[in-house]
Amino acid sequence: MKIHKEGRRILFFTLLALLAVNLVLFRVNARHATFNQIFAGISVLVFLTLLQFFRSPARRLFTHEDLITAPADGKVVVIENVQETEYFNDERKQISIFMSPINVHITRNPISGIVRYFKYHPGNYLVAWHPKSSTKNERTTVVVESEAGPLVLFRQIAGAMARRIVWYVNEGDEVNQGEEFGFIKFGSRVDIFVPLDTDIRVQLGEKVKGGQTIIAQLKTESPSLF
Repeated sequence: MKIHKEGRRILFFTLLALLAVNLVLFRVNARHATFNQIFAGISVLVFLTLLQFFRSPARRLFTHEDLITAPADGKVVVIENVQETEYFNDERKQISIFMSPINVHITRNPISGIVRYFKYHPGNYLVAWHPKSSTKNERTTVVVESEAGPLVLFRQIAGAMARRIVWYVNEGDEVNQGEEFGFIKFGSRVDIFVPLDTDIRVQLGEKVKGGQTIIAQLKTESPSLF
């Protein structure tokens, strides 16, 4: 199993700390062997939990110029028309994907194109399903002019547990569908905003995989697979 670069430092120092504590316990608390063994078992579980969180599984990515793929692993929790006020200042379709602690937390470009807008917003840490988390929480906003033409906006949003958002894109960058654009440490959610005439291809509650699941199709005059 490949470990994502964002987790290697955390895993290394966590392993050192757990080993040190366990060695000290087995030396100075030798009379309480049962307690030491229970603590050792808990230490293993903690490390394995972190290990699975930072995993980076190999993916066979799906790419097509007018098809939008899921930007993250998780569950679709929002599909609705909303007023987008940061960039478009008009009505858009919003699709939100909630990432639980057991999901892979890599975030991927949902479409290929040019980054026309990027902004990092410091903010709060409301639970990810809170209606105001999309505009009040720590987040990044990316707008990509897709190869098919329409602009697509997507956001990484921190949650109650997620306290660190990492991104790898800047304005003017050319991005490829399915490639990593960031990582949300300890999970949260990703929002996508598309034109109203976009054909949504997922349903509420559906589980999706980043870079593989088709979540929407942009309305264009170009040939499509569908």
